[in-house]
Amino acid sequence: MKHITTLLFFSILVHHFSFAQNKTQQLDSIIQSYHEKFPEVSMSVGFIQDDQEFYTAYGNLSKERTIKVNKNSVFEIASITKIITSNLLAQAVIEGKLKLDDYIDAYLPKGYVLHKDIQQKIKISDLAAHISGLPDIDFKELIEKNPQQPTSTVTLETLTTLVNTCTSLTDYGSYRYSNIGYILLGQILETVYGKSYEEILNEKITTPLQLSNTLTTDFNVPHTTVGYNRKGGTQEFFTWNPAIGAAGLIKSNTSDMITYVKAVLQEETTIGKAALRTEQLLHVEDGDGIGLGLVIVEDSGNTLYLKTGDTLGQASLLCYNRAKNWGIVIFLNQANSKLRQEMLNVMYDVVLKWFF
Repeated sequence: MKHITTLLFFSILVHHFSFAQNKTQQLDSIIQSYHEKFPEVSMSVGFIQDDQEFYTAYGNLSKERTIKVNKNSVFEIASITKIITSNLLAQAVIEGKLKLDDYIDAYLPKGYVLHKDIQQKIKISDLAAHISGLPDIDFKELIEKNPQQPTSTVTLETLTTLVNTCTSLTDYGSYRYSNIGYILLGQILETVYGKSYEEILNEKITTPLQLSNTLTTDFNVPHTTVGYNRKGGTQEFFTWNPAIGAAGLIKSNTSDMITYVKAVLQEETTIGKAALRTEQLLHVEDGDGIGLGLVIVEDSGNTLYLKTGDTLGQASLLCYNRAKNWGIVIFLNQANSKLRQEMLNVMYDVVLKWFF
């Protein structure tokens, strides 16, 4: 699970920009190079270092529209939602609403009845670190049934049945990426606050930061991008039952997400204090650390915190370096995780690694 690697093909890209350029010009040159190589993919990238913000974008809102993508264009952030859920969880810990070492039993909504063999075994932190051992939603099956809206048929009944019929945690303590873990975390937050996940999100993150383009269930706005699958076909934005959306329902743009990263990096803010809690190392997998929803990568003296997001039509990434006070957000309107990772790797190797 290595997220930062040195790419040999950097030598092919180097002629597109000069080392005499400043760092943001270098970043823009790299992104432009990728768009020239993949002109069918629209890209929006935001970067912050200290208080300086930089945005660049290439491509159109869709193949049918000539309106250009910019920092306000809305994408699916998908599983980046999970680190926002983790921040809300950490805020609840700071407020004394719960403890990460608490077992989930007492916090689950009515309808969940854990089998006696798994009672008092799963901690809240286990859900956040993807090591709970609980079975997950079968997205492959859901995609086969409804390739445009696989999440639309997932209901509370689906989840309670899945959890209540689990009789053993066969891989408890081992990393296995889990959507149901974060869905349950969202429901646990609803229990301790007595509010919906959307209400908690608005109260603690979107309203204080004035994230006007960070959307949940109502995302029918004029500047929304169109997503495309790997074969070039149109892919709808996923709709989520808001009660289960803590794993991936949020849509946003680079401007809002850079504002969020800025708050994360400011340790004196409520969100910044909570972010420090999310960076707590809970597990190690293939040499990388796992925090509360975050992957923690050590490279060349740098500690990077990152999270990716993927749907069937878009790819996203959020990464930051607290010690060097920078963060970056990448949005693509194509389901192309390989391209997204290559872009980060080259930007890191050429520019981001060298910040002091």
